[in-house]
Amino acid sequence: MSELMNSVRAKAALLGKRIVLAEGEETRILHAAVKIAEKKIANIVLLGDPEKAQAACPDLDLSGLEFVNFKVSPKREEYAAVLYELRKAKGMTMEDAMKLTLNPLYFGSLMVKCGDADGLVGGSITATSEVLRPALQIIKTAPGVKTVSSCFIIVMPDEQYGDKGVFVFGDCAVNPMPDANQLRDIAFSTANSAKVLADIKQPKVAMLSFSTKGSAKHDVVTKVQEATALVKESNPDFDVDGELQLDAAIVPSVGELKAKGSTVAGHANVLIFPDLQAGNIGYKLAQRFGHAEAVGPICQGFAKPVNDLSRGCSDEDVVDVVAITALQAAAM
Repeated sequence: MSELMNSVRAKAALLGKRIVLAEGEETRILHAAVKIAEKKIANIVLLGDPEKAQAACPDLDLSGLEFVNFKVSPKREEYAAVLYELRKAKGMTMEDAMKLTLNPLYFGSLMVKCGDADGLVGGSITATSEVLRPALQIIKTAPGVKTVSSCFIIVMPDEQYGDKGVFVFGDCAVNPMPDANQLRDIAFSTANSAKVLADIKQPKVAMLSFSTKGSAKHDVVTKVQEATALVKESNPDFDVDGELQLDAAIVPSVGELKAKGSTVAGHANVLIFPDLQAGNIGYKLAQRFGHAEAVGPICQGFAKPVNDLSRGCSDEDVVDVVAITALQAAAM
């Protein structure tokens, strides 16, 4: 584990945040919960039946963990009323709302909405869409943000590029074809994640493309140029530049050659990809060919933190995501 992620866990342990794990009967989640409790990284709430959880992990001591059996919880009716008020204009009935509280991701999102928890983590056995849907309906986006997106913290094995080898990539998991306005939101959210989670004090944001400063003409290049202009217009003090090719963004000599005078070119530590294909391929190239530690996907843009686990996650991945969720909660 990198020094950065050790630091994230240590910071989370100082916060005492209450984080809900929606899949509280799953074995990796239970092993992670025990580790989180031992290291006091967060106060965990497991959604599920404690007897079923213990049966799934007979050799694990779960006696010190907090379970909420959401199917029989006395909070169901209260939460259903909240959900009904939020969704009645969309045609939801109280009966519909009561049924949805039997879904742990809806129940967990309502816990967060009602202030009974600080953040939610799910997805170890659930598709991303099923994690994000209730969060979008219940928790909604942060003020001024219209686009929920994702980022990855990338920790390279050497310190040659980025912020001493640390980058934050966005968006690599949520928006397939973001338009210029969505790219603007992704840029702001990812830069904020860089500050809060990766301890990057001065985010330098590169809006990536296959073109640098008009070297190629295409509609997808125009989109990145428009997004860069929107970011600068929204916040003139934001340290952003684009459109930039990857080498122009991170290699000082190339940045000086291709984008002379830019404060970002050659020094970028936050990379905004033009679409999901590029972002997903980019982080996996860094992870597999560059031997980087890739932490994520980390969701961003919600009013309160919700994070989606990979279905291939390990229990250590769950510990990291819970720590990240705690830091996000403290920054809101």
